[in-house]
Amino acid sequence: MTPREPSENPDSSDDSSDNPWSDLDRPPLNAAALRRALLRPGALWTSVEVVTRTGSTNTDLAARAARGAAGRGAVLVAEAQTAGRGRLERAWTAPPRSGLFFSVLLTPDVPAGRWGWLPLLAGIATTEALARTAGVDTALKWPNDLLVRDGDTERKIGGILAERVATPDGTAAVVLGLGINVSLRADELPVPTAGSLALAGARGAAGTDRDPLLRAVLRSLEDWYGRWCEVDGDPEASRLRQAYTAGCATLGRRVRALLPGGAEAVGEAVAVDGAGRLVLAGPEGVQRPVDAGDIVHLRPASGGAPGGPPEGSPGE
Repeated sequence: MTPREPSENPDSSDDSSDNPWSDLDRPPLNAAALRRALLRPGALWTSVEVVTRTGSTNTDLAARAARGAAGRGAVLVAEAQTAGRGRLERAWTAPPRSGLFFSVLLTPDVPAGRWGWLPLLAGIATTEALARTAGVDTALKWPNDLLVRDGDTERKIGGILAERVATPDGTAAVVLGLGINVSLRADELPVPTAGSLALAGARGAAGTDRDPLLRAVLRSLEDWYGRWCEVDGDPEASRLRQAYTAGCATLGRRVRALLPGGAEAVGEAVAVDGAGRLVLAGPEGVQRPVDAGDIVHLRPASGGAPGGPPEGSPGE
């Protein structure tokens, strides 16, 4: 285990769960060690802050960026979130220090039409980091879920949320948030289809040590983001689309995309197109791309592969 220092900026709550040592199996993150490992000349990450408790790291970092109080490469981590949220404002809840809850601020210098790849890029970066560090193989449910296989059932262990924000100087930025269940126990699962790295058989104590896990995810994200930006966000030249296609559990399944207003699109998920949209092949092979921003739910259709978590599960 990594030597620890208490997380920074505790609030005034008298909740005993804010005591960083209230659960010895869940020690606090070492903010100083994270800075030493991640902040270096020329690196993507420019600041790392760990707070004891907040409502939502995405909300906080977006607000800071909007008033000029956070710059490109800022990383905000919370030991606990009281109002964590995913896509379409769905809730994400977990006990303090049981997972990784963090957001980063990015200013991609790539065409805006390719920004839809950012949550998919984060998914690939995270799956690679978790496989190396925790020894757990994960899959991706388009557009923003991290899954593990438990027998015939897929369990959700994480989610990704990307939100655009305008900075005071007019620079367009993205706050990219991730939530990963690390040490969540069976009796703590918020829904039956949730899971965690620990329950998925993470590699011993090291597999659930959040310090090396967070370092690995941020380094992998930096690597993928750098390659993507170097080629102007091209998903082919960066090999992002190839990697995502290989790791996406949604492809090859018959799904139902529920759209605003009650409309729906049903078909086999056959591809992810150049804009990061999911392509569904409907009746007579007619293909229809659907954008993540237009989908309320994505669920297995009748005859599809069973066992996937519902779209409304925490963190989605």
